[in-house]
Amino acid sequence: MPQPADDGRRVDGDEIFRVLRAEILEGLHSPGTAMRETVVASRFGVSRTPVREALTRLQHERLLERGARGLQVPRVHPQEVIQIYDLRVMLEEEVAGQAALARSSADVIVLEALVERDRSLVDPDDQLRTKSNLAFHAAVWAATHNAVLEDLLERLSTHLIHSPHSTLSVAGRWPEALDEHTALVEAIADRRVDDARRIARGHMETARTLRLKLIRDAALDGQD
Repeated sequence: MPQPADDGRRVDGDEIFRVLRAEILEGLHSPGTAMRETVVASRFGVSRTPVREALTRLQHERLLERGARGLQVPRVHPQEVIQIYDLRVMLEEEVAGQAALARSSADVIVLEALVERDRSLVDPDDQLRTKSNLAFHAAVWAATHNAVLEDLLERLSTHLIHSPHSTLSVAGRWPEALDEHTALVEAIADRRVDDARRIARGHMETARTLRLKLIRDAALDGQD
């Protein structure tokens, strides 16, 4: 049975899973980081049983993989990243169109608030940019009120967090991306379906181009 945590709360496998999942998605654990049962159990003050349950679930979501040192945060596989971007270009375009048709007033308020929040950030680091960007795109997905599309994109997005750097770290990309987010929200709010689809597609195609450049640069650095 799970043992009480330091603050008196009882920690179970679900909570351990949620905490570790959020940390991996936010980039707190770099690719190759080992997740050892004993270390995680000590951190949460529990036995190894709920930890094993949480780590197994993370492995099923492909947020952990089996390596030489046991379960670890996956390393990026360039070909898979390219395939994911190809799919996201198509799906994000479809999502934008559906969001423009199905969005509620509450959805628009959330999207506008997220853009305003992101514009207020002062020199955010790569991790914060990634977290903020994921939150924005998740809100666009939610505005479709299409659970199937939301699930597909959430699954795809989990694979990209294993990349060593966000495309938003490229010089000048962060403010440019925020301008694109603003334009997308305006199109969704005005129910301009074709404009929303065009903006979303261009946004993701730019991200794909930048990701390919980061992959090429990393490959060249590895040859030095």
